[in-house]
Amino acid sequence: MIAIIDYGAGNIFSVKNALDYLGIKGELTSSPRDIENADGIILPGVGAFPWAMKKLSESGLVDLLKHQAAVKPFMGICLGMQLLFEKSFEFEECTGLSLIKGYVDIMDEPELVIPHMGWNKLECDKDCKLLEGIGDDEFVYFVHSYKAFCEKENLYAHCSYGSSVPAVVGDGKYVYGCQFHPEKSGETGLKIIKNFSKLMG
Repeated sequence: MIAIIDYGAGNIFSVKNALDYLGIKGELTSSPRDIENADGIILPGVGAFPWAMKKLSESGLVDLLKHQAAVKPFMGICLGMQLLFEKSFEFEECTGLSLIKGYVDIMDEPELVIPHMGWNKLECDKDCKLLEGIGDDEFVYFVHSYKAFCEKENLYAHCSYGSSVPAVVGDGKYVYGCQFHPEKSGETGLKIIKNFSKLMG
């Protein structure tokens, strides 16, 4: 079972629907027992970084999620990916989950429309299990105004929107993050979700 963390930060039902479509058991939950018993964890998110971290803290889930991310497959989606980093400068400096080295800041592209919204080509930087079967001509769906700044070793795929935008990141162990919405990215997104489910054995 995949625990979809329900902490009031949006897009949880579309993630659940994608899992249902693939025949993968998923539960919307904020229960520590459910999270501990899950085979994998998805942390979704829509909104602002400080608000989301506040909601996680109020739910008492921060330490639990950090522990679980060290022992089982864990995927952050959109804002959920950004929360994996050490800190963000969205509105104010705010500490994240610190599961991946790096930080989050505004996309500085004065000649382009921000937020970055719509389909963009996924360009793979190095192999990882989450991207198995994903080619260089596949597109995924983005909606965001902030992006991650991370080490090359943690970058698995990017897209180009003015400059390079980290699209898939990871810690090299259990933790992955997708800046785009795989649950809204058609067949390509479904492949990525299915690949994540395979990490649970």
